[in-house]
Order: sequence, then C-alpha cells, then structure tokens
Amino acid sequence: MSAVKEIVLTFSCQDSKGLVAAVATLFATLGFNIKESSQFEDVTSNRFFMRTVFECPVGYNLGQIRSLFKPLGEQYQMDWNIFDSHAKPRVLIAVSQWGHCLNALLNSWKNGSLPVEIVGVVSNHNVMRDLTEWYQLPFHYLPITPDTKAQQEGQLWQLMQDLQAEFLVLARYMQILSDDLCKKLNGRAINIHHSFLPGFKGAKPYHQAFERGVKLIGATAHFVTADLDEGPIIEQSVERVSHVNSPDEMAEIGRDTEAVVLNRAVRWHAEHRVLLNGTKTVVFSR
Repeated sequence: MSAVKEIVLTFSCQDSKGLVAAVATLFATLGFNIKESSQFEDVTSNRFFMRTVFECPVGYNLGQIRSLFKPLGEQYQMDWNIFDSHAKPRVLIAVSQWGHCLNALLNSWKNGSLPVEIVGVVSNHNVMRDLTEWYQLPFHYLPITPDTKAQQEGQLWQLMQDLQAEFLVLARYMQILSDDLCKKLNGRAINIHHSFLPGFKGAKPYHQAFERGVKLIGATAHFVTADLDEGPIIEQSVERVSHVNSPDEMAEIGRDTEAVVLNRAVRWHAEHRVLLNGTKTVVFSR
C-alpha cells in the first residue's frame, strides 16, 4: 500500500466530553496537520458527527493510519472510516432514456470538476450509447422485462463487481430496484427524482403539477433503499414557476434542477461529506 499525502477521517458516535480533543491529540502526536474540519451534534439523539482532513507526514499508508486510529475508534464506539483524500471512487452510472443528468455528470467528470472515476454507463435502452461513447466510456446494454428482472439485476450487480465500482448513480434510471439489490447497495447507490413525490406519482407528473397550479418545482437526490424514493436525502433544490409556464417548460426547468442536484450529491458523496444519521444524513457540504 503506497504512502498517502492527505486523509479524510469521518466518524459518528455518542457525544462525550473530550472527544474532539482526543482525536486531535492522537493525530498531532503522530505529526499530522488539520487542514479542514467540520462537526455536528444531533441534540435529539446526542450523536456526534465529524469530518476532518489531515495532511500526513511522509511515509504513512492507509493501513497504518487505520491501525493507529482503531483503538480510539473502539474506545468511543465510533462508526468511522479513513480515506485517501486524493483517491477518486469508481462510479458506474445507470440511465434509461433521458440524458440530462448523465450528460451533466459526464461533462463535470471530463472537465475535472467531479472527483470520481466513471468506469462505465449501463442502461436498459440503447438511446444513450452515442453520448456515452462520445466521452470514450464503455456502454453496457442490459435490456429488462418483467420476466427477466432478476436476471438483469444479477448482470448489473456482476458488472459492478467486474468494474470494481464503489457506488452506483441512478441518473434517471427508470427501473425500480428489487429489495435484494437495494440491500446489496446499501449506502452505495444514489437516485434522483422530481420533488413532487409522493403527491404526483406516475406518468406526466409535470402535467399533474400544472393542473394543480404548483408554484415551486424541484429535485431530490437520495440514497437508494427498499422503501421506494424514501431513502436518506442528500440534496434538494427548488425553482419558482408561475401560471405562464407550460407543462413542457416546467419539465425542462425540472430536468435542469435534477442535473444540478444529482451532480452536487455525487460530488459530496465522493468527497466523503455525507454521513448517515438513521433515516437522515449529515452533509458537510463546506
């Protein structure tokens, strides 16, 4: 394992006096320097969350650092991890027939502003093949029918293993994942959808919203769970509309919002800024 220059420490545990000092003292004794740190206490559960970026002395690797931190993590019964801050997580993107979120992610990745390594795009349609291959990425076509759903999901899961993908991004992938796959991807899959749910379900949600005179439309990015569209929320945003906007115009505004929100969620997750807090998240966005 090679030496690292910077690490990200994330943890959560029951709050207690001296906790931050204990962490800071350990790393100071080892010669590490704090570059960035964020903390939050959930007063309703008395649970403490922390994300800290450390500059490392010469010669340390991740395995050594984790071993040195382990006794402190056990002492405070932490849910913790330590990452190489310069390592880019490997990401597989799933898409169906709408390419706005996919294109935004691929463009951000190509220009270097999205800190991930995209290892491919998978789809149940061939519509996004040309866009994917224009970015010189592999495109995997996995068609699906109600009778082949289990088989197709098996192929998708195997593809993640083969590509060593660390998480899956559902960039308007219009298939409901099975409970079994959701469990396998727990904390490792991010979805995006319009924020009308659960109010306007099914086909043409923007037409339904138009008929109700909705004035705010938006998007929600969340972790995927077996509870459909009810996983812990990572990011949301809204845009104002009015009576002058047609359903098609509202849908276009909604697509733009979805692309921005998903991009933020993927970036924050890749930078280890998102910590699970039961059915919620703590997001150290900056």
